[in-house]
Amino acid sequence: MPERPDYAALTRGQIAVLDRLNAGEAGLPVLHQVVRLAEEALGGRGAGFAEYAADHGRVIAATGVCSRALGRRVQREERASGDRTLLIPLAEVNDEFARQVEGGDLHHMLGARCEAAGAVVGSLHVYFGADHEPTPEHHAVLELLATMVGRLYSYGAGLPAHDDGRRQEDRDLWVAVTSHELRTPVTVIKGYADTLTNHWGSMGEAERQEAVRIIGARAGELARLVDRLLSATSEDGEVGDTPAGPFDLVEALRAAVDELPASLRDRVALDELPAELPKAFGDRDSLATILTELATNADKHAPTAAAIELHASADEETVTFRVADRGAGIRPEHVEKAFERYWQADAGEHDRRHPGAGLGLYLVRRIVERQHGWVSLRPRKDGGTVAEVRLPRG
Repeated sequence: MPERPDYAALTRGQIAVLDRLNAGEAGLPVLHQVVRLAEEALGGRGAGFAEYAADHGRVIAATGVCSRALGRRVQREERASGDRTLLIPLAEVNDEFARQVEGGDLHHMLGARCEAAGAVVGSLHVYFGADHEPTPEHHAVLELLATMVGRLYSYGAGLPAHDDGRRQEDRDLWVAVTSHELRTPVTVIKGYADTLTNHWGSMGEAERQEAVRIIGARAGELARLVDRLLSATSEDGEVGDTPAGPFDLVEALRAAVDELPASLRDRVALDELPAELPKAFGDRDSLATILTELATNADKHAPTAAAIELHASADEETVTFRVADRGAGIRPEHVEKAFERYWQADAGEHDRRHPGAGLGLYLVRRIVERQHGWVSLRPRKDGGTVAEVRLPRG
């Protein structure tokens, strides 16, 4: 491992970033390029950038061993020291993700705070193995790259600058969202109840049983929707009392698919689900809500005949499932904004045919994070979007 930073790579990378800035580009794609440059120039095993909200951070760009952390909520780093950079042994880091990436020969994390307009907007980190002890030159290079990140934020466009803690004051919007979310199950329950009331005598026993089954299923969906709406407006998101525990993710996903509306259920391809995986740890019942939201979101933006693919896998620390479509795809600068409450992309013709309230992905993130997991979106190669959910292993 070289004892000095790779200054040739640093120079090439800086020129490439400056060319993009001079061409008017900014935002998340350029931020990703700076993070990749930090890993390459400093010889790290991985790099990541955590953007700061009022009381926490979130990984919005990552490479190498940090790649799986995209979307991960982490502790906001607070340092009284005036130093812009700090080298910390991973064993001393009080951060769940840092403990998870520790493994093999990973030993150190070099971090630098990123500032814009006098405020700390986030922190840039590079992870190193046991054979690489960062020098003062590494500190200086990372400080330089952190300054470039601050420059990106000074443009004020294209980066999430998320704020999960802001309040929603618009009562009219709340009424619209509530009616949108509740309309479908209420309509179905009322329709089948009216059918039973008006045609009981002419219905066979099997028809009555099916109607009662559907009413029960939709009533359960309605209860989940109420919990979701309460969760969206609560301070801590703690709604419901289902205890967390180990569960079979593959079995839970298959059961959740069975609860989808028929038109959506028929589009979900289960071929990529493995026969079995290590247990996940969390709230099994929440999988129905999470999958419904992700599949519905995929359905809104994918061609009618295109399959929605469901994948699952596991690593040493997490159990993962992904919902992938072949739709129009998501713009890189929107992969974090999509999780903001009531946020929606600019409406095009396709969006007008599939109206939404901008609430589903926000609630998915709240539900997943209550289970100490994380969720992320990313554009799919050759078109489409991938939504990835990671839960702790049980």
